Amino acid sequence: MKVLFATLFAAALTLGASSSQAEDMVRVATEGAYPPFNFVDADGKLGGFDVDIANALCESAELKCSLVAQDWDGIIPGLLAEKYDAIVASMTITPERAKVVAFSDKYAKVPQHFVMSDSLAGAVDAAPGEGINQLKSALNGKVVGLVAATVAERYVRDTFGSTVTYRSYQKMEDALQDLVAGRIDTYADGAIPIMEGFLKKDAGKGFRFAGVALSDPKYFGPGNGIAVRQADTELLAKLNAALAKIRSNGTYAKINSKYFDFDVYGD
Repeated sequence: MKVLFATLFAAALTLGASSSQAEDMVRVATEGAYPPFNFVDADGKLGGFDVDIANALCESAELKCSLVAQDWDGIIPGLLAEKYDAIVASMTITPERAKVVAFSDKYAKVPQHFVMSDSLAGAVDAAPGEGINQLKSALNGKVVGLVAATVAERYVRDTFGSTVTYRSYQKMEDALQDLVAGRIDTYADGAIPIMEGFLKKDAGKGFRFAGVALSDPKYFGPGNGIAVRQADTELLAKLNAALAKIRSNGTYAKINSKYFDFDVYGD
């Protein structure tokens, strides 16, 4: 995994309800640059699906929690350095990451996809081959944008090799701006944030998804989980129990409907 320690900036937001039984403060990290899962609102506060899920988990588990924002490429190193205790940031559960952190049960699933101009998407549709081979044919020699340390980055680099040129970014927003400006030909990342934050807006006119969804389980795993340090087994157990509770009592469904018109939990 490509790791770059980025500057950690903290927000003193309190998550959920605390109780007299709660012990130490649980610090929860999210990115703040992956809408609608996590973002910074007009008031400078972190919000989004991940933040609401973290809120609900802390309340259900009777944990006293605070939220911090962390750039994506430093989010696992920050956890291991004990700058915070859990990551709720739509992180895909992968075997590689599971070597260094412990994951909760799945709490969402985000398909990965390439987005590109309508004209290039038409070339993909017309390219020879099927599936990934069709994408390889159409994207040969093109410039691909990727956010550093994402599962999409690792998959695309391993799968496409030297057939394309890569441009790395720290945030999805920066990559999409370059896509519109023509500095990159295509961008690969989570399909839901791309759809909600780009394709449904004016800036996304003339762009669409093309080719097959990226779904190799070696890279994309069963879905998104909450990451904690491997030694924090008690915290992990509390989070898993809280997740099961909010799934069964309707809290999860209520949060889901606030952001999506489909079940983001997946199959």
